[in-house]
Amino acid sequence: MYVFICEDTIDGIFTAVYNAWDSHLGHKNIYILAKEPENYELFCEYIRVETDLEKSKKVADTIKRRLGVTVYTTLCEAIMAEEPCPKKTSRMNAADTFSITKADAFYRTLLYAFSMENPTRIMECLGNPYVLYLFELSRNVHTEAHHLLGFLRFQELQNGILFAETHPKNYVLPILGDHFSDRLPGENFMIYDKNRKLALIHRAGIKNFLITDASSINQEMIHNYSASELEYQKLWCGFFESITIEARKNPKLQNQNIPKRFQKDAVEFQK
Repeated sequence: MYVFICEDTIDGIFTAVYNAWDSHLGHKNIYILAKEPENYELFCEYIRVETDLEKSKKVADTIKRRLGVTVYTTLCEAIMAEEPCPKKTSRMNAADTFSITKADAFYRTLLYAFSMENPTRIMECLGNPYVLYLFELSRNVHTEAHHLLGFLRFQELQNGILFAETHPKNYVLPILGDHFSDRLPGENFMIYDKNRKLALIHRAGIKNFLITDASSINQEMIHNYSASELEYQKLWCGFFESITIEARKNPKLQNQNIPKRFQKDAVEFQK
């Protein structure tokens, strides 16, 4: 068995798929892993993959051309997911000792799709455990991103930048960036993923955005709010309290409408 180890990114996994396909080692002899293995298996050769943007683009172009943009988007969302505990599966072109991972499931899904008469319908084949696994990961990412589009709170800093802090389970910054750069094209804003120490930065008047490492972000600066922001926070919290009906408080229903893990980033719950 040949195990290709790559970065846990879209470009990293796309590069690993390109290298695995180009290796001619036999699809049933290949396993792709997007992280260092916890335990090294006997009789396996481990091949480390360096991310190559050109190879990644070739894989992306092939998927869009043969499977369609909708399937491409779904697969990318699955790769952006934070992977749960390894999931065992029956032997399907891989050794029984290996578990389903999103990187290998992505590779197997492409193999299955390219063997179909109509590969654009690959995500409907939920009887295939690899397709089902990617479908579930994509749904988790899409659901969390949808929640954050409504729950994200921007706060104006003293330097005029709109700042939002979030703690997502999955890597949803690209989805948030696409949405808010379209909704707020004239604003300088930053969305900080505290779990991954990454920041999405958008400059006013520019369509694109940048995602960069923010492990050394100035904590004092991002909590230094403008005077008008503090006033609006006070007004908003006052409104939140004034519409509360004591006799009809229902914490369980409230936690269903806005899960607890999102509440710590909402102004009205902080106060």
